[in-house]
Amino acid sequence: MRTIARTFTYVSAAVVVATLAACGTNPNLPPEQVVTSRPYSPAYPPVASASYVEFGRVSSVDIIRTEERGGRPSGAGAVIGGIAGAVIGNQIGGGSGRALATAAGAVGGAVVGNNVEGRNRNTVNETYRVSIQVDNGTMRSYDVPSPGDLRVGDRVRIQDGQISRV
Repeated sequence: MRTIARTFTYVSAAVVVATLAACGTNPNLPPEQVVTSRPYSPAYPPVASASYVEFGRVSSVDIIRTEERGGRPSGAGAVIGGIAGAVIGNQIGGGSGRALATAAGAVGGAVVGNNVEGRNRNTVNETYRVSIQVDNGTMRSYDVPSPGDLRVGDRVRIQDGQISRV
């Protein structure tokens, strides 16, 4: 009976630690940013009026991929790994050895589960760079989340940083 109580104590402690670890936040992660179309070229002239319109042709549409590390894991992997490790550890040994194996399995499983979750949290962001040859001969580049129906050679209208087909 005493072994069961000790095992329950170790498993409960591991679950509590894993749950509390899941509640943490990472202050180093940037807030979500809304990607809007904006000029890429640093030589982009300032718009004097509220409704400045230019016309041109799409010269290229390029995909820009960036990989972002997921940062700090949520803790779900640690909880699941801890439970699985405790169950496996409980199958080993007998008496006080079993309680020790259960506790070691819970801690080891939590560490492994946390690492696995951290590796799987990488994300790939795709942005499209639309380059436009304006009728006055200059080039404009805009980073947009989706090119929509724009294709190379399309005639476009640029108004207040918004690109639309003509």
